[in-house]
Amino acid sequence: MKIDRIETFMVPPRWLFVRIETDDGLVGWGEPVVEGRAATVRAAVQEFSENLIGRDPSRIEDIWQELTKSGFYRGGPVFSSAIAGIDQALWDIAGKRLGVPVHELLGGAVRDRARVYGWIAGDRPGDIAQEAQLRLEQGFDCVKMNGSAELSVIASQSELHAVVERAQAVRDAIGNADFALDFHGRFSPAMARRTLPLLEALNPLFVEEPVVPELAAEHLARITSGTTVPIATGERAYSRWDFVPLLSAGIAVAQPDVSHCGGISEMRRIAAQAETHGVALAPHCPLGPLALASCLQVDFTAPNFLIQEQSRGIHYNDSWDVLDYVLDSSVFDVVDGSIERLTAPGLGVEIDDAAVRDADKRGHNWHAPVWRHPDGSLAEW
Repeated sequence: MKIDRIETFMVPPRWLFVRIETDDGLVGWGEPVVEGRAATVRAAVQEFSENLIGRDPSRIEDIWQELTKSGFYRGGPVFSSAIAGIDQALWDIAGKRLGVPVHELLGGAVRDRARVYGWIAGDRPGDIAQEAQLRLEQGFDCVKMNGSAELSVIASQSELHAVVERAQAVRDAIGNADFALDFHGRFSPAMARRTLPLLEALNPLFVEEPVVPELAAEHLARITSGTTVPIATGERAYSRWDFVPLLSAGIAVAQPDVSHCGGISEMRRIAAQAETHGVALAPHCPLGPLALASCLQVDFTAPNFLIQEQSRGIHYNDSWDVLDYVLDSSVFDVVDGSIERLTAPGLGVEIDDAAVRDADKRGHNWHAPVWRHPDGSLAEW
């Protein structure tokens, strides 16, 4: 069996899929994308593909090692995301070839279902209390919201009050259900330290990315030690080496993204690495069905798994949904806050090939919004 063809598809709302076909007709799918830089990652996948045609797709680790280490310039979001999608597709082929879900190839399941949460925005809030209640009606028992919109380096009293007020509104709406807050790197180290103690009484499941990654090495340990709120981060860490300082800083929850950190191969290593530090796993995944299925395959095998992000109803998707390219959407049904263990071979999800090809004809040109403060200066999105 040899890799015979590699294709990529730009599909709305902001995703990139890769399809790898073998000479005996097996097909594997993956999701290599950097949100807002899909065309750039597509070019990287095409460059990597030149050395993959004719290769044995079952040699997943050897291919991963070559793609990540054979180039003099390595790492970063573009290369790691391109490799991630290829890696997912190779695992999909491996499972289909053997007739088993990927989690059986990773050592077997340690759980029968994976808890998931639903998004309710929060940075441009409408009625977030109503949105939170809707997610509970849809079967979720945990929601996540952005902690703020644009935020000054040292926030005003009104800005700070708004952060706490929104979180309180959600707590009041959901009662004893869980909620998490995503600071999205919008908070300065000083504002993170000031705000977190004000949220402790609301008992959030975690607060995510309190500062941007470039400030984490210097400030994250001080932030984690100054609050009882569990701190989560890692969506912008692209390898197990990137996680070393985060784990050493005392985070409570590791959030690798299977479409950014090098795929299933690397995310399962990061999960094990986190376990050695007593850190829970909550993979980042505001993406499409292939990324979600890939995350779930690791979630079912990771002893330290906490909860899984997924993008049903997320505000980025506009009129599109994670189920739009799936032939059998029931595999992602949320019952009592969880998705049941996927049992079909490979990634466990069947992609609608015709729908993907049709969507690629329309494509997309999604880019992250540019935010500015009232004085005209650039704000963190």
